[in-house]
Amino acid sequence: MSATETKKNETTAGNYFVSNYPPFSFWTPERVPEALDALERPPSPGTGLGLYLHIPFCRKRCHFCYFKVLTDVNSEQVARYVDAAITELKTYVTKPFLGGRKPDFVYFGGGTPSYLSAKQFTDLTDRMKALLPWDQAQEVAFECEPGTVTEQKLQAIRATGVTRLSLGVENFDDHILEINGRAHKSKEIERAFGWARAIGFPQINIDLIAGMVEETEENWLRCIEKTIALAADSVTIYQMEVPYNTGIYKQMKAEGKLVAPVADWETKRRWVKYAFGELEKAGYTLSSAYTAVKDPVRTKFVYRDNLWTGSDLLSLGVASFSHIGGTHFQNEHDFTAYLGKVATGALPIYRALSPTAEERLIRELVLQLKLGHINRAYFQKKFGVDIRTHFAEQLQSLEQEGLAAFEGDTLRLTRDALLQADRLLYRFFLPAHANARYA
Repeated sequence: MSATETKKNETTAGNYFVSNYPPFSFWTPERVPEALDALERPPSPGTGLGLYLHIPFCRKRCHFCYFKVLTDVNSEQVARYVDAAITELKTYVTKPFLGGRKPDFVYFGGGTPSYLSAKQFTDLTDRMKALLPWDQAQEVAFECEPGTVTEQKLQAIRATGVTRLSLGVENFDDHILEINGRAHKSKEIERAFGWARAIGFPQINIDLIAGMVEETEENWLRCIEKTIALAADSVTIYQMEVPYNTGIYKQMKAEGKLVAPVADWETKRRWVKYAFGELEKAGYTLSSAYTAVKDPVRTKFVYRDNLWTGSDLLSLGVASFSHIGGTHFQNEHDFTAYLGKVATGALPIYRALSPTAEERLIRELVLQLKLGHINRAYFQKKFGVDIRTHFAEQLQSLEQEGLAAFEGDTLRLTRDALLQADRLLYRFFLPAHANARYA
């Protein structure tokens, strides 16, 4: 490998994972009125609705974490935050954008939703359901840190209607968990998984991260072996990235280093390729660039699939991201500012953006490419665009590089392309967004 190729392969600071389009750095406070206007319009016929709540509390902040989280909080602070989220929801349910809709999917993310006690979470969901019932939801997902649960807490979580429990395992080795800032230990993983399985959650998902600080080949093989032994309903694997607002980046900056102390991209992709291969041998099927499922008919990711096809998402809580009526917006990312705005009766929206028709097309295209395939007829029907001609240059480049091929109206990515899907998506960005900071 040449010096240029080696440098290109190194993990440096910045965002790799593409979760939306246009990039967040183009969302601005000046465009918040666009979000307020979107709330006053009735929904487009047939548009699904999701509900998300960000729980920002954690026992520790992981060194690779780039989300808005708070540690060392007490029950009074938790109660104040929950009250604010409920107040926020009360304002939203009076707006025309709901149009009588109920959530098709609900997601509790973080931070660590399982940081809440059983009573706190039960009271929270009871108050939410009283305002916006989710009795018609196809999925209620809940992120869980293994060390924060008891059998009784998991029973309470299941009783609220949670259908997908996502365990943030990341790794099974105590040393690697500790050096990367994780709060839980390996014994807590097996204990939490056993309780969840016995309680009968319809879907238990395990999250892993390939290429953490001090990750080794031997350790990765053991992680996959242990994952398969647990026989989770689904397994999600992310490749370690180092966004600018992480502890790892702060350390890099202090030491004057440009390369992150984690595995390079070639190694991470090779490890994920191995993991997917072993999971397939064990009967799993890939459903995206990150996810393998045991039973594709029964095991779905409703939250993902709806977001990637343009559903509305109403998000509550500090720093949360919404998508309503074609407009994107994010809440205040500062905890005090969020609580302050809600206390005055104002919606805590910090920045927004209403994408153009072309940007909405690109958003759905790049997100659906993460599934490993896109359908030409879908985009023709929804956007009136033939992607094969509209994106001729980009699609031809994928085909010429042996990364994708059309099968009738469907473009399918190869396994090697799927392993680097996020890197490939940038070639579809408009010139103004191509080399800009993502977040």
